[in-house]
Amino acid sequence: MKQIPYELLLGWRYTRAGRATRRNGFISFISGVSMLGIALGVAALIIVLSVMNGFQKEVRDRMLGVVSHIEVYQADGQALPDLQQTLREARTEPEVIGAAPFVAGQGLLARGEDMKGVMVRGIDPALEPQVSDFAGGAQGQVLNQLQPGGFGAVLGSELARSLGVRIGDKVTLVAPGGEVTPAGVVPRLKQLTVLGTFDSGHYEYDASLVMLHWQDAARIFRLQGPSGVRLKLRDLHQAREVAAKLGGKLSGELLIRDWTQQNRSWFAAVQVEKRMMFIILTLIVAVAAFNLVSTLVMTVTDKRADIAILRTLGASPASIMGIFVVQGALVGVIGTLSGLALGLLVACNIDVIVPALEHLLGATFLPKDIYLISRMPSDPQQSDILPITLISLVLAFVATLYPSWRASRVNPAEALRYE
Repeated sequence: MKQIPYELLLGWRYTRAGRATRRNGFISFISGVSMLGIALGVAALIIVLSVMNGFQKEVRDRMLGVVSHIEVYQADGQALPDLQQTLREARTEPEVIGAAPFVAGQGLLARGEDMKGVMVRGIDPALEPQVSDFAGGAQGQVLNQLQPGGFGAVLGSELARSLGVRIGDKVTLVAPGGEVTPAGVVPRLKQLTVLGTFDSGHYEYDASLVMLHWQDAARIFRLQGPSGVRLKLRDLHQAREVAAKLGGKLSGELLIRDWTQQNRSWFAAVQVEKRMMFIILTLIVAVAAFNLVSTLVMTVTDKRADIAILRTLGASPASIMGIFVVQGALVGVIGTLSGLALGLLVACNIDVIVPALEHLLGATFLPKDIYLISRMPSDPQQSDILPITLISLVLAFVATLYPSWRASRVNPAEALRYE
C-alpha cells in the first residue's frame, strides 16, 4: 500500500487542529473565517450571475416573441421582387422552421389630441404564428380578424391604454411623406379601426407597435408587396451562422439581419454589466483568499519549533513549503466547494426562496406593473460557474506561496535557541 506523503498529513493536521492552546484556537478561527469568506464570495458570484442570466433570458425570450430571429428585406426599403421565391429559398435551410412576410414602417397614431409615434408592421395573419410566439392562442384569434381592405389594426396593450382606445374605436395613422397639392404638401392620413390589442410582455413593443394586414400596410406605405420576410429558427443561438448561410442562397440584392444585430446595444450593455459585476464580486473572493496570507503567517510563526525539528530530521525546504501550501490549498478547496454547493443550491431554488422571503417580510421584490416579471428568474450556466471555481482555487493557491516560502526559510538553529 502506497504511503501518504507526510506533507499532506501535516498540512491537513494544521488545517483542522487548533484546540490545544488559546493561540492555536485563534489561528484556527482565522482559518475558518477565511474559508467562510471564500465560500460566501463564490456563492454570491454564482447567485448574482445566475440571476442576471435569468433576467437576460427572460427579456430575450419576450423580445423574440415579437422580434424575428432573422429578417430578410430589400436593400432600398422597397417591396421584395419575388416573395414566393424568397420564401422557398429561405425554407430550404434546415434550421428555418417558420417564415412569414411583413411590411415595416413608422408613423404617427392619433386619436383626438393625443398622438404617439408608432412602429407599423403589416403581417399575414395565417403565417404570423410561425414566427411570433405571442401570435398563438387567444391573441392569434385577434390577429385573424385582420382582413385585406378592412384597414383594421391591432394595437399593443400599453399603446391602446395611453391613447384611451377600445375595440371598435377609430384612430388615424399619419404615414411618412405626403401628397403634393396646389395647397402644398398634405400628409397622408388613413383611418383605422381598432380590432383588438395584444400583450407580448415586453413594454417597448406593447407601447409602440401597431399591426395591420400586410396588404393594407403596403397600400399605406405605397409598396407593391411585402418589404421583407421574417424567419424563425430551430435554435435561436444559431442565428448568425444561419444568416451567413442564407446570404449565399437567396437571390437578389437582399439584406439579412439577425436578432443580435437588431438589439445589439441592449445585449452589449447587459454583457458589460455582467462583466463588471463579475469583476467586483471576484474582488470579494480575492479579499477572502488573501486572508489566508495572515492565517498562514501566524501558523508559520507558531510552528517555528516544529519546522526546525522537521528540518533537523532531514526535511527539505521544499517539503516544509509543501506542508503550508497544502494547508492553504485545503482551506481554499473546502471554501470553494462549499461556496459552489451553496450557490447552486440557492440559484436552483430561487423560485422557492424569494417567494418565501416576500411572504416573511410582507414585501414584493419585483412588482409586475414595473418590471413585467413577477418572479425572480435564475439560469446557472457552466460557462460562468467553471471560471468562478478556477479563479477561487487559483487565488487561494497564490495566497499560500509567500507564507510557505517564509516557512521554508526558517533557520533551525535560530528557531530552537529559546526552546
